[in-house]
Amino acid sequence: MQYTRRLAAFCTGIALEDLPGEVVHKARLCILDFLANVYGSLELDAVTRVVAYMRAQEGPPTATALGCGFRTGVRDAAFVNGVAAEAIEAQDGLRFGGNHPGTAVIPAALAVAEERNLGGRPVLEAVVAGYETANRIAACMHPHHTLAGFLPTGTCGTFGAACAAGRLLGLDTAGLLNALGNAGYLAPLSMAEQLMGGYTVKIVQGGQAAAAGITAAGLAHAGITGAPYVLEGSALQGGFTQITTRADSVPDRLTDQLGTHYTMMDVYFKPYTACRHTHGAAQATLELVREEGVYAEEVESVSVHTYGIALLAVGKGVGSTDTFVSAQFSIPYVVAACLQDGDLGPGQLTERRVADPALLGLSRKVQVVCDEELNSAYPGRTSTRVEMVLKGGKRILRQVDIPKGDPRDPMEQEDLVRKVRRFAGARDPARLTRLVEKVLHLENLPSIRELTELV
Repeated sequence: MQYTRRLAAFCTGIALEDLPGEVVHKARLCILDFLANVYGSLELDAVTRVVAYMRAQEGPPTATALGCGFRTGVRDAAFVNGVAAEAIEAQDGLRFGGNHPGTAVIPAALAVAEERNLGGRPVLEAVVAGYETANRIAACMHPHHTLAGFLPTGTCGTFGAACAAGRLLGLDTAGLLNALGNAGYLAPLSMAEQLMGGYTVKIVQGGQAAAAGITAAGLAHAGITGAPYVLEGSALQGGFTQITTRADSVPDRLTDQLGTHYTMMDVYFKPYTACRHTHGAAQATLELVREEGVYAEEVESVSVHTYGIALLAVGKGVGSTDTFVSAQFSIPYVVAACLQDGDLGPGQLTERRVADPALLGLSRKVQVVCDEELNSAYPGRTSTRVEMVLKGGKRILRQVDIPKGDPRDPMEQEDLVRKVRRFAGARDPARLTRLVEKVLHLENLPSIRELTELV
């Protein structure tokens, strides 16, 4: 089976008029969510440092570093915007791929479209094609790719970014096939060790994938060739899906229902600024705070019962020397922040908030355990139960089986508009209204610059 070739041919032929209306609408919502996350991440010191470094490179002013007040080269702009979309950990994702396609695909698409002064219609087509590519590659190796030590947002996201950029560069099927082949050669290693260790370089995975994808497509546009079987490999056993897993991949997922089912419809959105595996605990805690009137001061202890992968990925606590990345992947921290602040947004994950001794002390009251009943329901359900013991001995509990944002309990358009306004902080409300309207009618924009200049 020529999986790579079939995927390239399909993505070359994507046209807005042939796409189901729900897919086009979901693409708009993905872009809206992306912009919300860019706003939210600009509160982080680590992002400020990345922006300052990239600004000092003084690239040609061809694409916008969104929300940062300057323009730079197309790859540098995509890098900055991918970092900003990723850093606050509220990005979209594909649960059965373990990847976050928007942080790689959308910054690549916006930067290339801005450089070439293209309109909203080709951007939407490119985003759908990019998501289809990144998601299908991630899904065919999930979870073995991650268990082998890779973060698929960076690795698989490079293919998605290359596909989106290639579409906007006008590549035909042969050209897009070369772009994917080149992407396999240029894709970053994206080590999961960096995330699990809490190192802040983790935040660059989307930006690095976006920039590498643009390079891969640009080289294809210049006539540089890449293996047309880059995904499935050859008799040499050197295909991307072969060398980046510790178990067999399922290559049929690369093309299964291609054209009849769009993986974008399986993408979830996040209402909270932390790893998706923490969201059941966050939602349950916030519901108890709001409905039971719980105050942090009256909490004696908290037990969080969850599934095995969540315990492994986000069950650990945080200490005074840990980074905001560690806090984003810590149920104890997330529960403590929800208890103390009654919220889990950009303000709860800044470097200064994570260093608060009172919040860290509260987090030490939270214990995370694997519940065999909840574990047996995974991955169909990502269930989490929060049990609190209050002063005086009162016990309260709440279980969440499907956290908000899952396609089975989706964040709708109005939810994402609120997310944009919430994450944008004190920015001009009228300007935000214009921004939202342009995204929701993106196909009518004659130039994507009308959008980027508003961010």
